[in-house]
Amino acid sequence: MNIDTPASHIPRSGPLTGVRIVEFAAIGPAPFAGQLLADLGADIIRIDRAERAGDKPGVLSRGRRSVALDLKKPAAIETCLALLERADASIEGFRPGVMERLGLGPALALARNPKLVYARMTGWGQTGPLAQVAGHDLNYIALSGAAHAIGTPEAPVPPLNLVGDFGGGSLFLGMGLLAGVLNARASGVGQVVDVSMVEGSASLMSMFYEMHAGGRWRERGSNFLDGAAPFYNPFRCADGKWISLGAIEPQFYALMLDKLGLQDKLDLATQNDRSLWPETRRTIAAAIATRTRDEWCALMEGSDVCFAPMLDLDEAPRHPHNVARGSFVEVDGRMLPGPAPRFSATPGATSRAPQAIGADTASALADWGIALPGG
Repeated sequence: MNIDTPASHIPRSGPLTGVRIVEFAAIGPAPFAGQLLADLGADIIRIDRAERAGDKPGVLSRGRRSVALDLKKPAAIETCLALLERADASIEGFRPGVMERLGLGPALALARNPKLVYARMTGWGQTGPLAQVAGHDLNYIALSGAAHAIGTPEAPVPPLNLVGDFGGGSLFLGMGLLAGVLNARASGVGQVVDVSMVEGSASLMSMFYEMHAGGRWRERGSNFLDGAAPFYNPFRCADGKWISLGAIEPQFYALMLDKLGLQDKLDLATQNDRSLWPETRRTIAAAIATRTRDEWCALMEGSDVCFAPMLDLDEAPRHPHNVARGSFVEVDGRMLPGPAPRFSATPGATSRAPQAIGADTASALADWGIALPGG
């Protein structure tokens, strides 16, 4: 699928068609939430700074129209409030108090539109001792306990910015915003959604907190899901490429040993004997190192070993499974992940590549029935 049609005349599709959202341009998790919602059909106008008009937007800007405004001017603030009057929801990702100082805080917005869902994205949350201090993903997941649990026995390892920014942030923002819209449509009452990446990443850790409370989660790097178990790990092949094995259940573990030719060397009954895990891992690693990744794919892929090759960012879009499902789409000449999840009756679509900042100011405002500021 090649998406290169300019501007705004592509019909939207997806389960959120008809949902209107105003997004105030920010960085990281807030724009990714906007991208996800746009892929599912939401009509999103992104408010960008007027001084950046004509610039190329960020990489997470697809699917939205850009309106460039100078928020230091009262007419631009009034334009934003008029947009919020017509919106189902809004997204902002600034430090607490910034929107209030601009004259666009939730009290004013909800006074103009009592059904508005005002979604706020921060790392620490809107309140608390750390609410006003700077931070990034690693700091937020450190405070939630997630960062300490990820890594080797020697040290924690930053897990990209998936756990805080995008998992604990964007996905919880999207879920909270949509839950708020459903409630507002049923009750007529809007509200503020306070999305904290600390709390979102803590929520993602729920299973591990439960296991820890029950005495079933040990120190980092000694558990069956964090790199200690030899049957749940990446392994290097003869060509230097990697495969993944996840044979947790005994029947899958037995099949794995059979595929590796280790059924006579490793005892099924000792799969979960932690004292044997280091030696078992060395035995499995030695076996895997005898063949290339492609050879292991030919032997294991499509079986119940719980196997997959570890693909890099060039290889993943070309894998036959991803190709068959159309999991990646071509956007402006680049292969990128497509809309997810899938809907049978109202499929989402990557409707447009990012446009220049401010490219849609006149047309987007006109579509929402609003005149240009000062006009």
